[in-house]
Amino acid sequence: MTVQRRRRIIRRQRSSVGLALVAAISFLAGMTDAIGLMSIGDFVSFMSGNTTRASVALIQGDVARGLLLLGGLMTFVMGNAAGVIVSIRFRPQAVLFFVSILLACAALAPDQREIRFLLLIFAMGAINASVEQIEGLPVGLTYVTGALSRFGRGLGRWAMGIRNTHWIIQIVPWLGMLAGAITGAVLMQQAGDFALWAPSLMALSLTAIAIQIPRHWQSRFIQPR
Repeated sequence: MTVQRRRRIIRRQRSSVGLALVAAISFLAGMTDAIGLMSIGDFVSFMSGNTTRASVALIQGDVARGLLLLGGLMTFVMGNAAGVIVSIRFRPQAVLFFVSILLACAALAPDQREIRFLLLIFAMGAINASVEQIEGLPVGLTYVTGALSRFGRGLGRWAMGIRNTHWIIQIVPWLGMLAGAITGAVLMQQAGDFALWAPSLMALSLTAIAIQIPRHWQSRFIQPR
């Protein structure tokens, strides 16, 4: 086996592992967002939607809700920052463990709507630092507008004869989020507020799985430091 062939095989394996992790984390994000939306009434990972909702609430005179949503936007940004800090100081899989703790704290606060809302948003912000790219291609974990946009633009280029098919992977986080949201909605209907323990346990399980990924592979899933 030539060195080049061996490198291609390793790259293919690394990409497959990375995409599986992206799908699982997007599933987790979709499940959390659906549960959060059904239990709280607002998104916990879809900040574009919350930006619009905050603007509408303020214009309609619902200042308290508008300020809460704006606070959620800032919390999401801080969550992303915290996720990067944890990833750099420890390892990317530590972000998943951090998120599992945040989700468990949110599950323990069923009667404190605002606190639960902010904890869930902080967790969804932080989880974005666990996987940022696959072989240099950016991926989103808690939002899919960008992924669908990249998929659509890639499709347009392919239709124009540009045969680069890297854009196809952008459908993975969307499929993961769709499946997760369906699962979260079902869990919320069946278990009510107890459903939020499912994302926490899943994040903990993903931590255990991510630990098994070679460290030099994981370094390819995050932005260069």
